[in-house]
Amino acid sequence: MAQGQADAAVSAGNTIDIVLSAARILGRWPGVRRFALTAALPTAAGRLVLLDVGSSVDTDPDTLVMHARLGAAYAAVVHEVAEPRVGLLTIGTEKGKGDRLRRALPPLLETAELPAGARYVGLIEGNDVVSGEPADVVVTDGFTGNILLKGLETAYSRLGLPGAGALEVPRAALLLGVGGTVVVCHGAASGPDLAAGIALAAHLHRRAAVAAMVEMIPHNEVSHDG
Repeated sequence: MAQGQADAAVSAGNTIDIVLSAARILGRWPGVRRFALTAALPTAAGRLVLLDVGSSVDTDPDTLVMHARLGAAYAAVVHEVAEPRVGLLTIGTEKGKGDRLRRALPPLLETAELPAGARYVGLIEGNDVVSGEPADVVVTDGFTGNILLKGLETAYSRLGLPGAGALEVPRAALLLGVGGTVVVCHGAASGPDLAAGIALAAHLHRRAAVAAMVEMIPHNEVSHDG
């Protein structure tokens, strides 16, 4: 990709290796310190953008505010959502719920400059991710997001839930924040999973989605995660 010999990259290898290689070779978007693996989930209401699902496991408020911007840009460009609604995943919707990180974030998200007319709509719970009703974008850390994603994969594919055939969780995620189209597949990806990852990468490249999202992210703020 860096040499112009490929338009996108797809891998089911070690996530950390992919992230570090992409950062070193392809570079970062202006203002982005940590990347976000971003998955598009089916919901009862349509589709929802969940990030991070495995890139930034140990994170901080500044990083998650930037991820809110990245998720809003994804929803606007890829899903064509007007004025995306951004929610913060936690253990309850009452004010003050969650750990120290989650308690620190609402004031920052309420005043953050979000692209595409996006707005912060408050705290949401895991059931809201399945319903898709309160938010178009759900922000969380990579540790929690990865657990949630894998749990949904198993619930939809193995437990025979009503409508499960139509609610297949994708095993491919876009690595947002790097200078190119990089799609990461599940480590246990099957042939069809890899084919879906390649199709996603091709779709994003044809739409010049990454370039469009870069233009939507405010470049005057840099996170301070050290």
